[in-house]
Amino acid sequence: INQKMIESEAFYRAIFENTGTATIIVNSDGTIASANKECFRVTGYQPEQLIGTHWQNYVSEESLPTMKEYFSLRFTNPEKAPTRYEAKLVDAKGRVRNAILQIGLIKHTKQIVVSMLDITEQRQLEAQLLQAQKLESIGRLAGGVAHDFNNMLNVIIGYAEMGLNKVAKDSPLHKYLTNILTAARKSAETTNRLLGFARKQMISPKVLDLNRTIENMLDMLKRLIGENIELLWAPGLNLWKVKMDPDQVSQILVNLLVNAKDAIEGQGKVIIETENVKIDEQYCQTHAEAFPGKFVRLSVTDTGCGMPEEVLEHIFEPFFTTKDVGKGTGLGLATVYGIVKQNNGFVNVYSEVGKGTTFKIYLPKYGNDTEEEEETLQRPYTVPYGKGETVLVVEDEPDVLGITKDMLEAINYKVITAKKPSEALKLLEEHKGALDLVLTDVVMPEMSGKELLLKLRERFPDLKALFMSGYTENAIIHNGVLDRGEKLIQKPFTLRELATKVRQVLEGSSDIS
Repeated sequence: INQKMIESEAFYRAIFENTGTATIIVNSDGTIASANKECFRVTGYQPEQLIGTHWQNYVSEESLPTMKEYFSLRFTNPEKAPTRYEAKLVDAKGRVRNAILQIGLIKHTKQIVVSMLDITEQRQLEAQLLQAQKLESIGRLAGGVAHDFNNMLNVIIGYAEMGLNKVAKDSPLHKYLTNILTAARKSAETTNRLLGFARKQMISPKVLDLNRTIENMLDMLKRLIGENIELLWAPGLNLWKVKMDPDQVSQILVNLLVNAKDAIEGQGKVIIETENVKIDEQYCQTHAEAFPGKFVRLSVTDTGCGMPEEVLEHIFEPFFTTKDVGKGTGLGLATVYGIVKQNNGFVNVYSEVGKGTTFKIYLPKYGNDTEEEEETLQRPYTVPYGKGETVLVVEDEPDVLGITKDMLEAINYKVITAKKPSEALKLLEEHKGALDLVLTDVVMPEMSGKELLLKLRERFPDLKALFMSGYTENAIIHNGVLDRGEKLIQKPFTLRELATKVRQVLEGSSDIS
């Protein structure tokens, strides 16, 4: 009997440890008796860090009262206790994670088994879709209001001009009518910007070389941002054509540069760059408004104050502004959003408080792809494999760390992973073999990727490095975060992009874009 019990326990332990779902076992006093290795993906804690601690330590204040009630019911009245519900957990970095919890009672040990399915990404995507739908609704409303208001302004402007023609310039009425006309014209500018957000502006699309169009505006843009801010221009090579109104390109850049100027206190930099990009299904799964295809990406990066998450959620809404009263209408970024959508594109924003902001605008490629498709058919899709080299990956985002490790292992690399620089340095103290490459995030809490590389090269002088960042390469270099010549891969990246970049760095190829 004892042997059967041992075998049974070993069997269930194997299931517990190897299930693909994060699972914990909780004692009646609330302490965690056991946790499997999948818990790390959801909580950021290793199993041994969880065992012996109270489950309440990992639940948000919002979900805690409900979970206390359900856990109590599960022990005292299991038939009435829900077995499945959604809760908000708090991971090792203090971030809130959405999870579906499946709860069961182990009667003979009086313990609860809790399985946790992380649905954070799903909820974020739903929030992005809701935001897109909200902006669509606001756009329709704004368009209708602006159209009606423009009709009234037309009457006001017309009668004011007619009145001015009937009165002498030295008459008090002349001054009053002039003020009415000035105010009406300013109001007309506002309604036209609302129409831009609503995608109802009258436009004259033309096939454009975006590089040439932007180059013709650079002098004007430099004057716009002033002498204290350096404007840097990084045009992409062999840029695809786009079809849009050149005046709208000007509107986009003026609004983004005014926004950048306001975000920079004193001296700083603004980088404008263009690039050809291909958007795949994988990217679209995490970006609600994106869709697959070939695009010209226009990026504008500033070294300003950056924006917190609660501001980012509203930046494209009309009349939303963080500026003081009287210093802005809140229509600049709404206009950018409307123009991009009117031209069948989409826009993403990447921002860090105290670091700066990057706006990435994706405009569909114009023209026939027949020749390019023929070339692609003749050139098979290949992923360069590794030769068993050892790669150290340092990334403070667990999900990114996990997928990067899986990608590298799939293409024949040995991978060492670390969530933070101090962990990487400690791991390498015990590492006896060779280290060929470090793949590290640029910005991390303890030290930058650049600082980490300097420490690593004290032991591995010939160590090669590839940096990861959500910012564009030119933005990272011009902001002084990396030196020119350092190699960078921009998030998000595909398996092929990662494989190609890693191979190029290891082999010292100069063909690194």
